[in-house]
Amino acid sequence: MGPVRTCVGCRATGPRSALLRVVVDQEVTGEPVLVVDVARRMPGRGAWLHPDPGCLEKAERRRAFGRALRVAGQPGTSAVHRHLEEQQEQDVVG
Repeated sequence: MGPVRTCVGCRATGPRSALLRVVVDQEVTGEPVLVVDVARRMPGRGAWLHPDPGCLEKAERRRAFGRALRVAGQPGTSAVHRHLEEQQEQDVVG
């Protein structure tokens, strides 16, 4: 089965291959912003999330990203929302 990770949204465990890894990127604006680590190789602390908008909403509501990634405040999640929307569009088309 491989490595198991816990989703920061729903708190369910799953194989690493089934979850998205998100990391904090502060280089662009100086503000903490989440980006999806598609290759799962970016440096720094990562948080794992099911590729489901419901899990993203739960994680935002619980303020889980700030705790999991050890950053002050809540990082921006717009890039993660965009990534999930693109994935859903590809699933519908493909």
